[in-house]
Amino acid sequence: MVQISRRSVLTSAAATGAATLLTSTTGTASADRMYSRPQAAPVRADGHDPVTLRWLEKGTPAELAAGTTWGVPWPAGSFAPEQKFSLTTDSGEAVPVQSWPTGYWPDGSVKWTAHAVSGDAPRSETYQLAAGAPAKPAASVSVHTGRDQYTVSTGVVDVVFPRKGDRLISEIRRGNTVIAKAGRLVASRQDRPDTDGAAVVRSEAFTGFVSAVKVEQDGPVRAVVKVEGKHQKGRRAWLPFVVRFYLYAGSDAIRTVHSFVFDGNEKKDFINGLGIRFAVPMRGALHDRHVRFAGQDKGVLSEAVRGITGLRRDPGAAVRTAQHDGKATPDTSTWDSRVTSRLQYIPAFGDYSLSQLNAHGFEIRKRTRTGHSWVRVDGGKRAEGLGYVGSPSGGLAFGMRNFWQLHPTELEITGAAEDEAQATVWMWSPRAAAMDLRFYHDGMGQDTYPEQLEGLEITYEDYEPGFGTPYGVARTTELTFWALDATPSAKRFSELAQANATPPLLVSSPEHNHSAKVFGSWTPVDRSVEAKKELEDKLQAMHRHHREQVDQRSWYGFWDYGDIMHSYDGDRHTWSYDVGGYAWDNSELSTDLWLWYHYLRTGDADAFRFAEAMTRHTGEVDMYHIGKYQGLGTRHGVMHWGDSAKQVRISNAGYKRFHYFLTGDERVGDVLHELVDADRSFLVLDPGRKLREGDPFEPDPKAMPVGLTTDWGSLAMAWLTEWERGGAAIARTKLVNGAKTIAALPNGWVQSGAITYNLADGKFTGPTEPSVYVGSLSSVFGLIEVMTECVPLVDDESVTRQWVNFCRLYNATKAEQKAATGTDWGNLNLRQAYSRATAYAARQLNDDKLAARAWQELRTGHAGYPADHDFTSRRVEGPKVLNPVDEASFSANASAQFGLAAIQCLALVGDEI
Repeated sequence: MVQISRRSVLTSAAATGAATLLTSTTGTASADRMYSRPQAAPVRADGHDPVTLRWLEKGTPAELAAGTTWGVPWPAGSFAPEQKFSLTTDSGEAVPVQSWPTGYWPDGSVKWTAHAVSGDAPRSETYQLAAGAPAKPAASVSVHTGRDQYTVSTGVVDVVFPRKGDRLISEIRRGNTVIAKAGRLVASRQDRPDTDGAAVVRSEAFTGFVSAVKVEQDGPVRAVVKVEGKHQKGRRAWLPFVVRFYLYAGSDAIRTVHSFVFDGNEKKDFINGLGIRFAVPMRGALHDRHVRFAGQDKGVLSEAVRGITGLRRDPGAAVRTAQHDGKATPDTSTWDSRVTSRLQYIPAFGDYSLSQLNAHGFEIRKRTRTGHSWVRVDGGKRAEGLGYVGSPSGGLAFGMRNFWQLHPTELEITGAAEDEAQATVWMWSPRAAAMDLRFYHDGMGQDTYPEQLEGLEITYEDYEPGFGTPYGVARTTELTFWALDATPSAKRFSELAQANATPPLLVSSPEHNHSAKVFGSWTPVDRSVEAKKELEDKLQAMHRHHREQVDQRSWYGFWDYGDIMHSYDGDRHTWSYDVGGYAWDNSELSTDLWLWYHYLRTGDADAFRFAEAMTRHTGEVDMYHIGKYQGLGTRHGVMHWGDSAKQVRISNAGYKRFHYFLTGDERVGDVLHELVDADRSFLVLDPGRKLREGDPFEPDPKAMPVGLTTDWGSLAMAWLTEWERGGAAIARTKLVNGAKTIAALPNGWVQSGAITYNLADGKFTGPTEPSVYVGSLSSVFGLIEVMTECVPLVDDESVTRQWVNFCRLYNATKAEQKAATGTDWGNLNLRQAYSRATAYAARQLNDDKLAARAWQELRTGHAGYPADHDFTSRRVEGPKVLNPVDEASFSANASAQFGLAAIQCLALVGDEI
């Protein structure tokens, strides 16, 4: 029997309570809706020392996007769920803070907490978060529940949310002044694309109708209102949406997170507009009505509806200065009469548009009104995505995060010369070509499985007719609205634009996060010895190259931003964007995991934003949220939803939980909840259909074809996360039952034969005689990472023994494999990636020889990057390439696996490097 050492980085205070809280081995379908949170926690007498927080981008931000919410991990046993927290600046000033638990250890103590502060909170470069009573805000945010509406008051603005109808928000008041009203979603479609040369294109408009409103938080610092519905016209209701509004005490801003799902027919429904619109009452004379747009590099366009600068006659310096600064102009009786007598002849421009139709250029235009030509105002490269319309007595600033990255976008103002203007944030601009989500080729005769497998052999694309559907994919967009009491100065407007484009976020240090023992095997960056420094430099160079490729290759756009490419075509000096399975990466071999672990280790802002964008993309676009493929993701390909391999390995919850716990993001939390029942997808789709011989696939809930490694590991991540969050009890049951029944198989995770999975309780059944099947992809989609966290939680000897055996044997000799399992494991691939499995076994077994073997495997670099691999980038320019670019010998999946292997070897056997 393998002897398990107590020497393990995995040992934590969690192990003690795990035995009693994670030993359920029964489950029923009715348990699906039962929710269970760990019981009372044995809390340490000293709790935990204060935690230092800093702003992610460092420094002190001038403005927040309404407020900010962040997450902090805690070692097991530190705090009970009811613990209160205080926040102070570096000078000791108390800061009002709202706190709540988002994750729990098995002993019932808090594993993760989320915290929120308002935009009017005292500014400081650093803060101290500690156990204690929080300071109260000067005016708490409150929610009033009416029969037909909810009213949220921040102490500065009152926002009214109807419970049904075609308005998300009926009005936003500041005191007695209505700043904006009739907030609604707008969408439009056409029946043909713009690119096929159709003579007649029919278009129709839709409005979002609310079906449900829920107050998820009601203060004292933060309130959250969730609004759900669909876009409707006549009898058709489609494009389901979820919009969350975040309001903070003392703030005049509303942070908004908009998510929608495409549920149309991609051959008939071509979306040509998608936006959110408010009506803005206009007050004052036309020359006292103002328009603002944020440009690039903190630039601001400052205009008036009726301009009085640059005229043939001068109204006076005081008048010109006031208008340009956005202040009320002096009474017209003080102006030069040669201007006032002719005001009616100065055009009033009531319509404005800033459109960003690609990542490299925006245009601003204006016109007097509908029926007249547009006048070009100005342009630039990348707008920061904020506009304003109003007057010195108040107005609405409206903006979209990642404005140029998520092109084609637009900020539009219409009717500013009338009594009521319309301010629209277009998430898909009507000025762009309509959204075309059709599959990119006709199948090329791949009508049978043998033909499709032949296609796979040449382009690496797993094609199948009808599978390249976008039905069920989603997109999430973040927006911010400010109900301002006056036209902002250019300086303040620029600060608001910065907050909108890069919302400030508080973070705890890598050292604190590591001390909490969350997310398995990793350590902060360590350059203490030359060998470690060399490896850290390689990791940094590799990460920087992929991150910089995003901009160099312009990997932007509504459906694309956040993803990176899979493989490089050195002949064309470009990534293989058009070559089947070598195009978009779609989380292949756990790219997301690598990016998040890189951030955890470095605390670097660029690393966080890179990983955050990928999570927003892969958690929305690369997986299905409704329909027959719900809960599944799509394998890498030319189109994010194009490949016929629909798998839980791509929708993997493990790729998203970092973002959820580090930010408390409710939309990511929704997606994680969706994945708890992803095992049901195996009743709908047979993942082995192209290789199966004999009888047709007949799904049986008691005997489902769920794989022990790639499949189960992905499901286990969802169940682990749900259990951490105190969610459905069946998730914990399935997690434990799965681990124990796999371990009970003669060869555990490499057992072959007729193995089936029971949907009701998560148990596997299979042969009693040992046999072996192991695939190289078995553990490179998060299985190693989830087992690293699960082993001490399940706290079962057979689970630990079988898993350590798997990790020890993957890269072992054939003789060692045969001695342990009855047969050797064949010629396995990705040996460098599995060096981290060897390192895990070495740490668990306290085996220095295994530790040395792990480092040798990493340096040999089988199917990865050997020790002599060139990690430098080289510049390519001139006629060989369209634009100057950097090249390096990297692919996304090899980088991800080298990164994860190196990070975990450093954490597990770093002393033996």
